[in-house]
Amino acid sequence: MALSRRQMLCGLGGCMAVGGAAALLGGEANAAEKAPAGRFQQVNGDFGWKPHKLDPAECALVAYDGYWHKGYACGYGVFYGIIGVMGEKYGAPYNQFPFAMLEANKGGISDWGTICGALYGAAAAYALFWGRDERTPMVNELYRWYEKTSLPIFNPGEAAKGVKGNLHQNASGSVLCHISVSKWCYASQTEATSKARNERCGRLTADVCRKAVEILNAKIEQGKDFKGVFAKQDSVKACGECHQTKGNEANWAKGVMDCTPCHDGRSALMNKFKDHP
Repeated sequence: MALSRRQMLCGLGGCMAVGGAAALLGGEANAAEKAPAGRFQQVNGDFGWKPHKLDPAECALVAYDGYWHKGYACGYGVFYGIIGVMGEKYGAPYNQFPFAMLEANKGGISDWGTICGALYGAAAAYALFWGRDERTPMVNELYRWYEKTSLPIFNPGEAAKGVKGNLHQNASGSVLCHISVSKWCYASQTEATSKARNERCGRLTADVCRKAVEILNAKIEQGKDFKGVFAKQDSVKACGECHQTKGNEANWAKGVMDCTPCHDGRSALMNKFKDHP
C-alpha cells in the first residue's frame, strides 16, 4: 500500500524522535560508564546484585568440571558453580564477572596451602550479595560443616576426570588446605602429587559447592533470620575464654577455626612427624 507524504513525514518524524532519544540515552549511559568512580564507590552500590536460588546438584557438577577446566582450581570451580551458573541462567551482571580471578585460590592460594580454595570461592560468592553481618553466619555454617564432614561424598562415576571408583573419606578437622590434603593423603596412603589426590580435591570442590548452594538457598528463603545448625567448636569455646577475651592478658589469638589440628600435639598425624628433622 502506498503511503501518503503526510504519513511518511509523521513516520520519519517519529523515528527521528525515537532515534534521537535513544542516542541521548545511549550517550548518557556511555558517559556514566566512562566517568571515573569516586574512591570506594561501586556501580549499583555495595551488594547490589540479586541472588537467585539454584539447584545444588547441578551446581556441584559444574563445580567439578570447573576444577579441572582451570587446572585443579577448586576456588574457580566453586565460584563458577554459583555465580557462573547464575550467569548462564540470568545473564548480566553475573556473566560479566572475571571468573579467572578465582583461579588464584588453587592449592590454598597459589599452592601456599592456606584456606581451602573451594571455601574461599563460596565465601566470595556470598559477598556479592550480603554484607558482613548477614554473610558471616553463612560462612560459619559452611566452614564448620567442612571441618566435621567426611569428604569427598560426590562421585562422578564414569565421568571422573582423574581416577574412577570410590575414594577414601575423612573429616579434615580444618579449613586449611595444607591440613585437609595432608590428613587425607596420610589416611589413604596416597601421594599429594597423584591423580587420586587431584580427583579427591575435584570431588571435594563439588561437595563444597553443593553445600554452599544449599546455604545460599536457605538464606534467600529465611533472610535475616538465617541461622546455621553447626555450633561453635568446643575447642574454640574453651580456648577463647583465655585467648579471645577482652582484657585478658592471654588475649592474642584470632580466628574461629578448630584449634586442635594445629595445637593438639596428641593427634596421630602430629605425633608421627614430631621428630621429623
